[in-house]
Amino acid sequence: MEHQDKEKIEKIIADRKSAHQFYTDNSEVYRSFVEMEIKTYSDGSLSKKHKEMIAIGISIHINSESLMEWHIKQAVYTGATREEIIETIEVGMEMGGSQATAASRFALKVLDYYTIKN
Repeated sequence: MEHQDKEKIEKIIADRKSAHQFYTDNSEVYRSFVEMEIKTYSDGSLSKKHKEMIAIGISIHINSESLMEWHIKQAVYTGATREEIIETIEVGMEMGGSQATAASRFALKVLDYYTIKN
């Protein structure tokens, strides 16, 4: 992985942590959103892993690098294999066309970040 790609991913992580702390301390709306997120991604009829994979596809479709980073990390942590995540990225590409195909390049870098030792 190229150094600038690793730095970009780590900046996204640092920015999210900083904003999360600020909003957790200062925003009831944000805290409510986090509660909803926890309930949404809990195991139910669909496992957390499968819900994270759905979110990866949506992240590709809407071209959100921050969401790609978060949901790929969560999918890896819940046991999704590299192959499962790549197939999920492919679904997002198909649903989003050429823009999502371009977004999938970043998603692959994030997947490498979490699955290949740097």
